[in-house]
Amino acid sequence: MTNKEEFELGLLYIDGQWIESKSSNFIDVHNPSTNEVIGKITSAGRKDTKKAIEAATKASPAWKSMPAKERAIYLEKIAAMMIERKEEIARVLSIEQGKPLREAIGETLQAADFLKWYAEEGKRVYGNTIPASDATKKLLTWYEPVGVTAAITPWNFPVSMVTRKLGPALAAGCTVVLKPSEFTPFTAIKLFQIFEEAGLPKGVANLVFGVASEIGEEFLQNNEVKKISFTGSTQVGKYLYKEAANQVKRISLELGGHAPFIVFEDADIEKAVEGLIVSKFRNAGQTCVSANRIYVHEDILNQFVSSLAGKVKEFKIGCGLDADTDLGPVINEAAIIKIEDQVADALEKNANLVTGGKSVKAQGYFYEPTILTNMTKDMKINKEETFGPVLPIWTFQNDDEVIGYANDTNFGLAAYYYTKDLKRSYSIAEKLEYGIIGLNDPNPAVAQAPFGGFKESGIGREGGFQGIMEYLEAKYLSIQL
Repeated sequence: MTNKEEFELGLLYIDGQWIESKSSNFIDVHNPSTNEVIGKITSAGRKDTKKAIEAATKASPAWKSMPAKERAIYLEKIAAMMIERKEEIARVLSIEQGKPLREAIGETLQAADFLKWYAEEGKRVYGNTIPASDATKKLLTWYEPVGVTAAITPWNFPVSMVTRKLGPALAAGCTVVLKPSEFTPFTAIKLFQIFEEAGLPKGVANLVFGVASEIGEEFLQNNEVKKISFTGSTQVGKYLYKEAANQVKRISLELGGHAPFIVFEDADIEKAVEGLIVSKFRNAGQTCVSANRIYVHEDILNQFVSSLAGKVKEFKIGCGLDADTDLGPVINEAAIIKIEDQVADALEKNANLVTGGKSVKAQGYFYEPTILTNMTKDMKINKEETFGPVLPIWTFQNDDEVIGYANDTNFGLAAYYYTKDLKRSYSIAEKLEYGIIGLNDPNPAVAQAPFGGFKESGIGREGGFQGIMEYLEAKYLSIQL
């Protein structure tokens, strides 16, 4: 299952050195497909985090003053090495996170795309000359890096979420301390090994993992940290937002989602079914942009559900490394418990179980791909984000009704809809209160486009030119001649 050398003791990477934590504490890392311990990581505390911040602070002046073209060379080299080693990185990712190997390879390539994109985007951070209101003045603006950045990334995309933050930060001239999830640290270690081999200057990128509360407190209270970028739960995001205000730190938050997936009566049903499968079952439904609430026009419900169920019943559940696996495990037992609770609540309230509906008796954390119909608004799954392979389906009669359903949430990250009607295509996009919208497209996220949400789904954007602006400060110079 695993190669010992891939999962030796996971060390911190601080100021260009692989070191053990000062705490002498360790955390076991599990394979969610088997629940076996695959390795241990040294657990960082505040002292280690402070040391990493000091290293980033020391490295900041030289990295900031380096021409963007030279910073780009490092990013391009790292991206090329990631592509060359995509199978190696993906194998580690699949073992510790659970997703099928082909998905892990796709994520690794996407992660490299972020570095390639921002290697170029960093060269195009332009200032402005502003027309003055006085003939004796010249007015200029330019952008400078915000400074040392603390990046906190989740377990569900343990390589692409890292480069989506570090790519623009490094391209902008910021130095970084990364705290990845303790569930998936070895993927980040693989990436930082490439950083080291690529010759990234010491202290420019530092890696800590361990007790989230201790690391987070140091990020929040250390004056040298000028920005925090976080992807994770809305609850934690709100806490970081509140505490960051004490020093008025810059902050970016990519938080929870509860994505509607709307299928209108004129949609290409087979394409909508295929799109829903891509959106919902990628990474076993454990993505913040997964389709969570499915709305199908009542005139096509039976045809849609029949086609969907036929395909879902053919899914092969298993370990991510197995070549024929379609659906891997969820991350841990807590994830299984939440899914079981939501499904049980729906069934108690008269939902109809089309297929699935229970966990798979195995050593790991597997749950059957599940389809529910006859859904109502009072069910938990209508209000709570589902991080798992469950598809609840509601019906609707007209456009205004379904827009009301779709927008009835505190989240506003991603939404999807399928239609052939050009007028409807524009009107629905304008009415949906979401930052990312896929029209007949289940996978709209790309490096060159902004990623982020409305309402409680976050603040700021990652990806696109907007992503690098999150790591820059505007400076204005007024010259009296």
